[in-house]
Amino acid sequence: MSLEKLKLSKPLVAAMTDAGFLTPKEIQARTMSRILGGQDVIAVGPEGSGKTTTYVLATLMKLKYAFEEAPRALILVPDAEHVDHVIEQFKLLNRNSTFRILGIDSRGAVETQMNEITDGCDIIVAVPDRARALYLKLALNTNKIQLFIVDNAELIVKKGLQLPVVELANSAYKSQHVVFTEVLHEKLNHMISPFMKDSSSIIEVDDIGEKQAEVYPQMLYQVPNFRTKLNLLTLLLDDAEFFDKVVVFVNTRLTAQTVYKNFNHSKEGEISIYRSLFFDDKGYDDIEDFKENPDARVLIVANENLGDLDIQGIPFILHLELPEQKETLIQRIVKNGNDEVVAITFSTDIELIEVKKIEQAIGQRMDVMELPEDLKVVDANSKPRKKKKEEEEDASERGAAFHEKKASNLKNYNYSAGTKAKMTYKNKKGLS
Repeated sequence: MSLEKLKLSKPLVAAMTDAGFLTPKEIQARTMSRILGGQDVIAVGPEGSGKTTTYVLATLMKLKYAFEEAPRALILVPDAEHVDHVIEQFKLLNRNSTFRILGIDSRGAVETQMNEITDGCDIIVAVPDRARALYLKLALNTNKIQLFIVDNAELIVKKGLQLPVVELANSAYKSQHVVFTEVLHEKLNHMISPFMKDSSSIIEVDDIGEKQAEVYPQMLYQVPNFRTKLNLLTLLLDDAEFFDKVVVFVNTRLTAQTVYKNFNHSKEGEISIYRSLFFDDKGYDDIEDFKENPDARVLIVANENLGDLDIQGIPFILHLELPEQKETLIQRIVKNGNDEVVAITFSTDIELIEVKKIEQAIGQRMDVMELPEDLKVVDANSKPRKKKKEEEEDASERGAAFHEKKASNLKNYNYSAGTKAKMTYKNKKGLS
């Protein structure tokens, strides 16, 4: 597909060609006509899929001419680094500086930015909280905004900047709204629903890439918050026969302490912490001691200052929290020898972006699991509720936390823990 198919002006096609863009990316091909046609659009795609270039081109096409009395495009991004990146993209494609483009973030003084807006600009690229402050001071006039764009929306939600986005979007009520994000989730939908039209198009580009490495079976549980993670972890690990040797990774040693105290320690030494902060907690300084102790079932490990850790031979690897560096998780899930291992990841909406980056890095998706029927999901007001209406049957008859126990699934065999895990995984995938 050629750039001409995007229906860009000749100067923009020339600018794209000079910049080395010879063919449009999928997200550009699928969204450009809708944006230029005035439709509200939600575009979902991974990093590097061409989202920024898409709305830069669309903005330059829609505005057509420059030097109006008030800005006609407002682009909200999560931080100053993104402001700089978007400005550079505009400079690359805005030949002869046809449009006046202003970047606004916390690095500049409010009074200076007020004067810059008053002097005149066509396009503003801003962080939401500073843009809102300028709007409240009557410096930012949103009455002329034709195109209201939210980029990296998932990061804006992660930074807690939803309120200024909604206020600014509602103030620019005459504008077309376009949202770009790497993931869609409940919190993001809650932010954009007040201003996105019901007729909005959702365009999703699934660019997972080539499979990069052989990894252990991956399971993903999506939950709303950390408290629900703890409830889910406890519920799963209550099946001591199935989860007979488990390592649970968290990010800090304080979190490890919190997780440890959340368990009901019915059996001495069954659950322990690796290099605990407190001497009175059950723990190990050497993971080999944990592996060799038949009574030690669950080891909670903090990523904080961890270094190398030999987890070979442990059949269940659980990540209760996503590590800061995706490589930390990836090196644990790459297949090592003939071990039978299942890796389980717990993710909130905010962490889903990290999950996506891991999936792109390994070249395959995690298998999204259904939450157990009797999981207590904690709402924002911290009041626990049942995921579904509690059934009257006794909890002891439920079977493994992965699924309802059927007669054909009763455990009357003597496979290793790793084999059992892989069999469960295959059952969930519907494989023979």
